[in-house]
Amino acid sequence: MLAPEDRAELLTILAGDADAAIAERAQSVILTQPLDPFLLAISRADADPRLFAFCADNMSQKPGVADGLAKNPACPAGVLAHVISRLTAAGVQAVLDNPQRFSSDQRLIAAMGECQAATPEQKELLASLSKNDPLPAELLEEVAAEVEPDVVKRKTLTQELAHMNVVQRLTLALKGGREARMVLIRDPNKLVQRCVLQSPRLTDTEVELFAAMTNVSQEVLRTISLARVFMKNYTIVRNLMTNPKTPLDITLHLLPRLTATDLHKLTTNKNIADTLRSMALKLHRKRKMGDHSG
Repeated sequence: MLAPEDRAELLTILAGDADAAIAERAQSVILTQPLDPFLLAISRADADPRLFAFCADNMSQKPGVADGLAKNPACPAGVLAHVISRLTAAGVQAVLDNPQRFSSDQRLIAAMGECQAATPEQKELLASLSKNDPLPAELLEEVAAEVEPDVVKRKTLTQELAHMNVVQRLTLALKGGREARMVLIRDPNKLVQRCVLQSPRLTDTEVELFAAMTNVSQEVLRTISLARVFMKNYTIVRNLMTNPKTPLDITLHLLPRLTATDLHKLTTNKNIADTLRSMALKLHRKRKMGDHSG
């Protein structure tokens, strides 16, 4: 017996069958079905593309469908562009959290610009996609000199980046090499920063470096701290803890994860916030007392 979500997916596939009788029968059955199985089906990473297309074309007016499509990274940008007007602010945020979609289909950018439900902050981020703001020249020169010692390669990198608009930099952040990511992690555009951290080519070593950098935005450090895959790496945790730029709410949350040695070092670290150093000292004493009582 098929699970309700499997049945829902199968019905949407049959609704597009070449045999008109089968398609019509499937469509009439869909009208009798509850909404929840369809919402569950469109949330699955391995959902059939025909399910996304059917729901976008025929069900996007129903509560949660448009947002469900937005929240599934597997839903193609072209399909998503058709339901933008029905997104809530949560759905808009889901799109912004996966900015690689913008580089795969630029029709999405134009569609998102018409979204009425976006918050002022979301509208600002979306507007930044349509601008052709280049990277600031001084930042480009400074960072390129840090990441690329070879003068000829550095010149090529700076020339390439200098002429790119925001969407082109999103694409490079996702698909480019290490040198490009080391520059673009400091891009003023938050969506470009996110794309660097979502790049399939990103290595743990790079994230360890990002976590220790005091010249990246706090948003970069926060994004790193919220990614489970990064937080499995103890060096990344330690680097966030000793980085004075890391927001205090993050460091206080991560404090119990430090080893005894690193916790002790934190108690004498003059670069971090007084509150964090004080809490580190309290935890260090508490652990020592626990060891002695044992």
